[in-house]
Amino acid sequence: MTNWAKKRERKNEVKQRAAEPSHMFSRCRVVGCGNPARAGTEDGLDTRFCRHHADHYSRHGSPYRRSYMAKELAPYRKTANAWLEANAEDQWVRNAVDRVETLYGAAGPHIEAFRLRGLSPEGRSKAAWARLRKAKIEPRRVIAAWIAVEMAIAADPQADRKSEYKRVQVAKLVHRMASGTHKRWETGPGGVRELHVYPRSRGRVLRHIGGDIEEATALLIEHVALPTLAISNRQNGDHR
Repeated sequence: MTNWAKKRERKNEVKQRAAEPSHMFSRCRVVGCGNPARAGTEDGLDTRFCRHHADHYSRHGSPYRRSYMAKELAPYRKTANAWLEANAEDQWVRNAVDRVETLYGAAGPHIEAFRLRGLSPEGRSKAAWARLRKAKIEPRRVIAAWIAVEMAIAADPQADRKSEYKRVQVAKLVHRMASGTHKRWETGPGGVRELHVYPRSRGRVLRHIGGDIEEATALLIEHVALPTLAISNRQNGDHR
């Protein structure tokens, strides 16, 4: 059986199972939500969340907490970038930079954003690293994104502190650094045509990217006292 036939068979199986709702899952797990989980409807197989909270979880890494906005993370990113620049020769900073460069090198060939259809989530995550490599994104910017999110979560009394939320928040930041494919060409008398395609920033792709960054920065985070960075941030007047 070919891979395409296997995918079609799996898709039909899932569709058939989704069409037979289970009354065991009558409530979404998010406190205060009165909707049934998707497995309790004909809308899917999710036994935990309703459609709204399942989509929210896919995009943000948490079924109830939203993602941090760019302006919220900006002061933390500024502090993280400044710290990394000042400590560029530190062995743990160099280790993290080397690990990000390894992610770039192991990502495989660059794939245009409009050619991602059919790739697995892991394949799409590798394509994202290849786009970052092609865009020549400085590895320290990737590392700074992780430190910034660490700092933001530490300072947020209502933060979702699960590892998955952190990974997704960092991945969303990094994904935007080189997120799309942009082409421009002459069409003769008709003028210029442009193509702008952006991969979706959600789902398992973000989990793979975030996991890669977590692993790349693990030794740095282990040896850096983040409260020191947070104190520096407050002293600079950037703490939100």
